[in-house]
Amino acid sequence: MSRISLDWLKRLMPRGLYGRASLILVLPVIVVTLVVSVMFLQRHFDRVTRQMTSSMAHEVRLVAGMIEAAPTLAAGLDSANGVTGPLDLAVEAPARDLSEGREGIDFSGRIVAQEIRARVPGVLAVDLADKRRVRMVLETRHGPVQIAFDRTRVSASNPHQLLVLMLFSALLTTVIASIFLRNQLRPIRRLARAAEAFGKGRSVPYRLAGATEIRKAGAAFVDMRARIERQIEQRTLMLSGVSHDLRTPLTRLRLGLSMLDPAEPPDPDEIAAMERDVDDMNALVDAFLDFARSDAQEGEPQRLAPLPFIATLVEDGRRAGQPVTLAALEGDPEELAAFRPEALRRAVENLIANAVRYGNRAEVEAALTPRALRVTVEDDGPGIPASQREEALKAFTRLDPARNQDRGQGVGLGLSIALDSARAHGGHLRLGESQRLGGLKAEIVIPR
Repeated sequence: MSRISLDWLKRLMPRGLYGRASLILVLPVIVVTLVVSVMFLQRHFDRVTRQMTSSMAHEVRLVAGMIEAAPTLAAGLDSANGVTGPLDLAVEAPARDLSEGREGIDFSGRIVAQEIRARVPGVLAVDLADKRRVRMVLETRHGPVQIAFDRTRVSASNPHQLLVLMLFSALLTTVIASIFLRNQLRPIRRLARAAEAFGKGRSVPYRLAGATEIRKAGAAFVDMRARIERQIEQRTLMLSGVSHDLRTPLTRLRLGLSMLDPAEPPDPDEIAAMERDVDDMNALVDAFLDFARSDAQEGEPQRLAPLPFIATLVEDGRRAGQPVTLAALEGDPEELAAFRPEALRRAVENLIANAVRYGNRAEVEAALTPRALRVTVEDDGPGIPASQREEALKAFTRLDPARNQDRGQGVGLGLSIALDSARAHGGHLRLGESQRLGGLKAEIVIPR
């Protein structure tokens, strides 16, 4: 039964973010208003009314005592007239027939009647039907006497004003808070629309706005969207690059095979040329596969010591015959940092390969700070002009006029692979000019 009731309550709850936020906003306002109202009613209509009625009861008892002490009713009225004027009391005798009564919403009337009966002896009736006057009948030894006084002397005047003020303040606060709430929720709605549109294959403009947490979520979405769009673009370029770069060696192979004479043994130079074409195709395929694996970023980040790891990569390059040296390591060699070893290895090895291909030597530096891990690879080659550095980071880009081609032509994926690895770690790749060697300076920065 409780499960059914809970499901019914859930169905009544708003499903939208704005509706739920408004409910969270309105409910405390209502609860606070009710609690304050109950406390006000208890203190204002109970305690204050009892105190005022108690003071009034003393005056009524004074008048009733003077009438009771007089030998006759007329003498008693004459004696009481001396104090009823200053006390603003109206005494009438003999008393008229008086029936008790009060309005249903008269909260203080019940307390007034109770206090008068408890503190004034001989009360026969208390009439509160008139909101402006209180009439009561007392039994004396000379007969019933009616005493009347202003209602404001036993009840606070205009007690509803505080309730109206509280209600107005609650409504005004709710309206103001709703305006601010709408402004805070608008960036979330824009983010939801942008994400929904991107899921349907459309890219709508999105501008970061709102609170810090919303801006962080929006920035993460923009980065994710840019990365996905870049992956789609790179996959398209990779397919076109494969077809384009393999066409040339395949054409040479086909031409070489067509020129072979079946009656004569093949020329060793022709066989060597065709083997070079096969090696070129194998290198191209390996580069494409390496680029495809770079976006996958296999494995989870591991906490390792990055400085010895970078030193190992440089030593591996030296053993492979590359003219690379380790310039400097800054930071504690035993300090740990979280990164993907295979992805970082692929990025640094590609930067070193680019540096030694287009220059005569390369130098590697690594620095581990409390905020980031920085790996720098510099060479003494021709470098890349500042106007072409952004273009050089794109996949399958070859800047032939700007780079040395004596060491062989690459596929145009080295910098792109390093950039993808840096982005996968939440960092970035910066290209600049080496002040020490005069060539290109490539710097990977990974936040900690």
